[in-house]
Amino acid sequence: MVVGCLAIFNVVSMLRWRTGRGVRNVELFLALLVDVAVLTVQLYLSGGSSNPFVFLYLLQIAVGAMLLRGGYIWTIVLITAVCFFVLSNHHVGLSVAHDPIQGLASPYVIGLLVCFVLNAILIVVFITRIARTLRLRDARLAAARQRATEEEHVVRMGLLASGAAHELGTPLATMAVILGDWKRDPALSGNAVLQEEVAEMQIQLQRCKTIVSDILMSAGEARGEASAETTVCEFLDSLAEEWERTRPVRTFAYENNFGADSPMVSDATLEQMVFNVLDNARDASPDWVALIAERTSTALVITVCDDGPGFSKDILARYGTPYVSSKGRPGGVSDCSSR
Repeated sequence: MVVGCLAIFNVVSMLRWRTGRGVRNVELFLALLVDVAVLTVQLYLSGGSSNPFVFLYLLQIAVGAMLLRGGYIWTIVLITAVCFFVLSNHHVGLSVAHDPIQGLASPYVIGLLVCFVLNAILIVVFITRIARTLRLRDARLAAARQRATEEEHVVRMGLLASGAAHELGTPLATMAVILGDWKRDPALSGNAVLQEEVAEMQIQLQRCKTIVSDILMSAGEARGEASAETTVCEFLDSLAEEWERTRPVRTFAYENNFGADSPMVSDATLEQMVFNVLDNARDASPDWVALIAERTSTALVITVCDDGPGFSKDILARYGTPYVSSKGRPGGVSDCSSR
């Protein structure tokens, strides 16, 4: 009957565990008390403290020391000690001779050996499983702390970039006005070489302003450059033309395989994202970069190819981790692109 009640309790405990809710200390404490109570009843019916399996109390204490905290542990120690004391005076007699001198010929010694092996196996099993669970928990906590640190760093970098973008806006606007005046100045209009250099400076200045705007848009502080309605092919063609015009690359292969044109909303952030990938490919492969646009049933697929050496095993092992760079500076994009 006692063993049957313990089996029912174990089934209820298994169902409780499958709910996925956290287990509190008081629940663990009550579960250990049930085990202590069942063991006490079994020992009472089989010789009390003279039964060699009385040392199974140590298993309850060891498990409690691993799982419980504070006063619960010492309560388990006190309760098992009281049970041992009670069993010493009140129990049903066990007709087994206590003659340790006979060695393994004595049933009492055999019982002690079985109790020792049982205690050792169960302690190793329980403590190993508990230690593995604790290591997994510590690993998750360490990963969570690392993510929190990285996210905090990203936020700080974002605030710094946003502040720098605000500060750069005014001098860039001033430079744009000065370059416009130079271009219209009669004294400089006759110098073709100077006019070409001024035009190139205006292009690069406009690129700087676009980068500043993208930084502010990423921080949720757009500088007034709203999204524009366009088509997919027009967006891709203008993107490829602007990148090839503003970046020195020996061969730029552009293939627009999108097919029938479709309307879309052009966003500067999307354009800058493609530019970043193209720039990374150019750093790894200055002689050849390709941009291929294709269409699936539900999406536009943009593929950037290059003839770079590919990612090293060390970079691939840390893929997805922030601030991994092969350019020698934190936060840089790896320059080992792959086709």
